[in-house]
Amino acid sequence: MNRKIIIITSCVLVAIVLLVILIPQTQQTKTYLTTKVQNGPFSSMVYSTGQLQTENSELIVLPKEMSSRNIDLYEIKVSHIIEEGSVVDSGSYVASLDHAAVEELKTKASDELETALNAYEDAKIDTNLNLSTLRDELLNADVDLEEKMLILDQSLYESPAVKRQANLDVERAKRDLEQKKRNYTLKQKQDEHQVYRAWEKVKKRQSKVDDIEKLFKVLEVKAPKPGLVIYSYDRYGKKIKAGSTISRWRPKIAELPDLTSMISKTFINEIDISRIKAGQKVTVGIDAFPEKQFNGEVISVANIGQVIPNGDAKVFEVIVKINGTDKDLRPAMTTSNIISTAVLNEALFIPLEAMFTNDSLSFVFIEDGSKYVKQIIKPGISNENHIQVMDGVEEGDILLLNKPTDADKVNFDGIDIYNQMKTMESDSTSTN
Repeated sequence: MNRKIIIITSCVLVAIVLLVILIPQTQQTKTYLTTKVQNGPFSSMVYSTGQLQTENSELIVLPKEMSSRNIDLYEIKVSHIIEEGSVVDSGSYVASLDHAAVEELKTKASDELETALNAYEDAKIDTNLNLSTLRDELLNADVDLEEKMLILDQSLYESPAVKRQANLDVERAKRDLEQKKRNYTLKQKQDEHQVYRAWEKVKKRQSKVDDIEKLFKVLEVKAPKPGLVIYSYDRYGKKIKAGSTISRWRPKIAELPDLTSMISKTFINEIDISRIKAGQKVTVGIDAFPEKQFNGEVISVANIGQVIPNGDAKVFEVIVKINGTDKDLRPAMTTSNIISTAVLNEALFIPLEAMFTNDSLSFVFIEDGSKYVKQIIKPGISNENHIQVMDGVEEGDILLLNKPTDADKVNFDGIDIYNQMKTMESDSTSTN
């Protein structure tokens, strides 16, 4: 009986040991998803949406008369504008500007002109009165001198004291006459200058009225040439429309685009912008025409980023030139852009999910029978799904797609790859 109990107990213990050994292996097999390292052509793409614009266009702007220095009008409202997309001929009506604002300005300028004219007339009258008074004083001084000289002549036989007094009176009369002559000359120049200044103000006010009248006549904005009217944008990125305010420093109202040369304006996030270079090939799709695709090329990459409205992310403007023309393309259409940043005829690559990072290390888990190897790799270019591996794996290697639970306890293989990358990085830094 004891022997039977011992045998049963031993069997139970063996079964428990087998369960402990086999269950983890089974769980490991079921838990970890795997993939293989692939070899073949590899391309790196950046995807973005954009908006069609014309590369060249004829601008429809505020009348040049509004730029006159005489006009104290720095912005004006658009009273009316024709429908966007309208086809116009040269000289056709496009928009009307606020007549009331210019009319008010004209009334004020006319009042200022009238005030200046009155001041000018007052200056002339004052001048005549002042000079008339001085002329009378000058005439009186001349008569007084003549009288004093007559007295001197009559004192020929008088005493020396009387003669002396008569001489002094003549000298005093002469000085008084000379002084009044000088005063008359100075006052004449002064009054002439005042009249001149008053007249200059009149001319300035008249010039202002004339310029405002010229502006009033051109408040109906006309098309400079035939074309399709497209609204311009204000400084806040909103389309110009009836009620919009246009400033002298940003005078665009609308434009007549050259539909034979189109571009796509797109914005790339700061993570991907380092991969974008002028000259890269682009495949451009039009959301309105899904069946159509166009070839393009990056022609401009902004050096300075900008913050997305109502967000913190920075983006960089990229301009894509579209090759060829199409009658269906119109400004403001939404585009889908696929920018080819790199194309390799042959490369080893893996899914992005198979690569893990730790500080400055990139590594994978290579399946090796019932075990795995924690292998350091040298990553290359990437696209939205895969990344190139330049060193550390071989074609056909089986990689884990999720991190093992005990991965932190396993040592790295391929430290030489890491050291080599650090050396190359150090050499590159010292060279620069």
